[in-house]
Amino acid sequence: MGLLLYDSPYSGNCYKVRLLFAHLGLPYERVEVDVKDRSNRRQVLGEANPALRVPTLILEDGRPLAESNAILWYFADGTDYVPTDRYERAQVLQWQFFEQYDHEPNIAVARFWLTHGVAYDPAQLQAKQAAGARALDAMERHLAKHPFLVGGRYSIADLSLYAYTHVAGEGGFDLSRTPGVEAWITRVASQKGHVRIED
Repeated sequence: MGLLLYDSPYSGNCYKVRLLFAHLGLPYERVEVDVKDRSNRRQVLGEANPALRVPTLILEDGRPLAESNAILWYFADGTDYVPTDRYERAQVLQWQFFEQYDHEPNIAVARFWLTHGVAYDPAQLQAKQAAGARALDAMERHLAKHPFLVGGRYSIADLSLYAYTHVAGEGGFDLSRTPGVEAWITRVASQKGHVRIED
């Protein structure tokens, strides 16, 4: 049995996993899961992921692994995509927690609302966009001075933040106001083995 990824081609969290697998040259099988209609999630995922979210990965030995950043750590640890320095490893986690708490809940949700034709409260969208802009500003303050997020080199911290940042325009975010972030997006996209979210 090979790697089996329950995946959505639209999801940035799923894209993180596909992007790392592309960098590492890992073969895997994909099972597409609808991100809008969740009515059959329990039948599809069973007990593999208690939260019934994607990405959910089934390892070669049949064990499940969920949560995008946990999957990244499982496969990237011991490679060039995770620093060996203790402090830098903690910094990678710092940026990944930032991504899941401050960045993704705002940028990804605004993008989902605007691109999937779901009903939303305009005031809630405005709040998401304001919070997402603050997250992008935090990235800009760092990336205006550094080529990558941790240790001056590409790591899974960059991979995690890139997933939804590079499509933030679909959520109504103006990336031209964060030139450091725009330049970083270009650097990430130039990494060996890079694939696009739609690939």
